[in-house]
Amino acid sequence: MAETYRADNLGSLLRPVELKEARAAFYEGRLSQEDLGRTEDVAIISALERQKSIGLDILSDGEFRRAGFQNDLEEAVEGFVETGQPAVTRIWKGPGEQPQQLGTRHVVGGKLRQVRRLTEVQTSFLSKHAPGPFKMTVPSPNQFPAIVYQPGLSDIAYPTHSDLLADLVSVIKDEISALIQDGVPYIQVDEPRYSYYVDPIWRQHLRDLGEDPDKSFQEALAADNACLEGARREGLTVAIHLCRGNNQSKWYAEGGYEPIAEALFGTLAVDRFLLEYDTERAGTFEPLRFVPKDKMVVLGLVSSKEPHLESQEELLRRIEEASRYFPVENMALSAQCGFASMAGGNLLTEDEQWRKLELVVETARKVWG
Repeated sequence: MAETYRADNLGSLLRPVELKEARAAFYEGRLSQEDLGRTEDVAIISALERQKSIGLDILSDGEFRRAGFQNDLEEAVEGFVETGQPAVTRIWKGPGEQPQQLGTRHVVGGKLRQVRRLTEVQTSFLSKHAPGPFKMTVPSPNQFPAIVYQPGLSDIAYPTHSDLLADLVSVIKDEISALIQDGVPYIQVDEPRYSYYVDPIWRQHLRDLGEDPDKSFQEALAADNACLEGARREGLTVAIHLCRGNNQSKWYAEGGYEPIAEALFGTLAVDRFLLEYDTERAGTFEPLRFVPKDKMVVLGLVSSKEPHLESQEELLRRIEEASRYFPVENMALSAQCGFASMAGGNLLTEDEQWRKLELVVETARKVWG
């Protein structure tokens, strides 16, 4: 049976200055892998202690060993080639210029071959040092075909996106199975790509590429469920996080859950849905009526993108509003996304980040005790 975890944390945290400096030195060849690892160790232990001290129900390593939330896969699998160009450009909305860190700059140039596990080092360290239950995040396989498939190159190994997706499913499914064997208490799949199917602009973009967005959505559901097949163990919580993009306080999609809610909530084999709900971009709470009553809904009401601290009164009002469509006893609270899905981080300070997480805890205690 899954745990409730009323005060949740999406996973990624702003990297401390010393960790950013160490990673930059490593990339420039001025620091060894071992020395970078030691800096990561210190930063992770400090972050774990801070999370524990403010009362978060579930802990994470802040994704401090990652350049981005999805980069573990690229680093653990052969078959990617360097293009010298950003994988995506001109899709981000929000403050400032286009993000400097745009995710993977590699595309699939041959048959994928996994050479190591994605999260073994991270999980092993947390198992030894976490002062409470912890989560491990993995990317959905659906995250990759749109950004790593290059016609004229990738199609030599994979004639279609679907062919590539099948191999990606195998990698993620194996990692989830390994995490279960490791005894990880909380596994979270990060899945921003469902936002394609609620945003009219992205739906049209898919049509322009010759794809049927509704068929692609069904394929995405099947891929995530294939990864989660057999993901059951007493005390294990399996969750999926849905957002609309998160990179240096920007986003790339808008639209409520309504167009996909019935199939999405009724199909995915998870215990827990972590849902972005901090702005009007996410629409209303009405689609929550499709969530099965034996699931948990984690309301992402606190923004990880903006420094402004929400009022507890407003959070309580919105939780009450959501309870019109889904039982409040099956809810929890979190920020709407991680604070640093990419290592560059969102546009707020560490102090502002911790105050927001404290607000999540304080509000969760007030609602659920």
